Amino acid sequence: MTKSETFTVPGAVRILYVVGARPNFVKMAPVIAELRRRRPDDHHVLVHTGQHYDPLMSEIFLDELGVPAPDYLLGVGSASHAVQTARTMDRIEPVLQSERPDLVIVPGDVNSTLAVALVAVKLGIALAHLEAGLRSFDRTMPEEINRIVADQFSELLFVHSPEAIDNLCAEGLATERIHFVGNTMIDSLVAMEARFRELHVSRTLGLKAGEYLLVTLHRPALVDGPLLREALHQLNAVSTQLPVVFPVHPRTRARIDDRELSPHVHLIEPAGYLAFLSLQADAAAILTDSGGVQEESTYLGLPCFTLRDNTERPVTVTSGTNTLLGMEPARIADVLPALAHRNGTPPPGPPSAWDGHASERVADVVCGDRDAAVLEAATAGYA
Repeated sequence: MTKSETFTVPGAVRILYVVGARPNFVKMAPVIAELRRRRPDDHHVLVHTGQHYDPLMSEIFLDELGVPAPDYLLGVGSASHAVQTARTMDRIEPVLQSERPDLVIVPGDVNSTLAVALVAVKLGIALAHLEAGLRSFDRTMPEEINRIVADQFSELLFVHSPEAIDNLCAEGLATERIHFVGNTMIDSLVAMEARFRELHVSRTLGLKAGEYLLVTLHRPALVDGPLLREALHQLNAVSTQLPVVFPVHPRTRARIDDRELSPHVHLIEPAGYLAFLSLQADAAAILTDSGGVQEESTYLGLPCFTLRDNTERPVTVTSGTNTLLGMEPARIADVLPALAHRNGTPPPGPPSAWDGHASERVADVVCGDRDAAVLEAATAGYA
């Protein structure tokens, strides 16, 4: 198969799905479910690389999302980027050789995605990249390298926003490989919305809906140096007017001295999928460095403030929900004035094709129904 051709389903096939970190599960769960429903006679195989190995960061997501038990657990665990990537490559190769899939689907931009893409292409196996075309244009971020490599080697590029199409075309990738399907992460959110909206997890912390700031910070650039202490100092100040709820990522927790925190800053354990969506839905606003949280808050119409210089999800900024603060924790002080300024402004609607049906459009493409009406309606003029 040349790079200008698109993958086509010849009949009953073997499809292998790879997940590694908790955002992967949210993106892949609806795709796995839809393809299993649409193609029950195919051989479906799920591989969990174990890049996230803590039960609160991994297994609880599989349970809540209804993802079937993985057929393979690679147990890669935490390590440097090189070691983690090498372990994944070493452990996925015999799986691919044994299973002989016709198509491998990888999501997102973690090291597992990079590793599996490299092994699959060397074995001559067709690759599909879910959430293709996202670019921060910052190659100091490991995720940016992972995205670029996965896109270069994928026969099927599933994108969720128009600028991703522009990015892929600018890199010379053939338009027939590009499919605007929408955001499968939002499919999971929509499917769970009735359940998480009735939870009101914030009540267990003694807080009311709409009266706290939800915080997630985990990227090394923020938590591995002096910026974290400044961020905590600013959160202390904000918490005097707006309580702070901070589900703490393990790498962040190890670097926090509780003695320096205000009693209005609530540090809690990493939340499961439904619990975290409940905390998001009931928050006044969100402060984050997470790409997935930027997307979920955009769908929910919540103000989001991102402690990064750039975002690979600019649609969240242009939609009006997300504000980039840069790598400047001092700008956390801008959150309260910004919320006061927004007071009474109705939230914008979600971006095009963030509608809970993206996984159906992925299945349309895999099954060869690219011209289905549901896909044409979503693409809005894009190839």
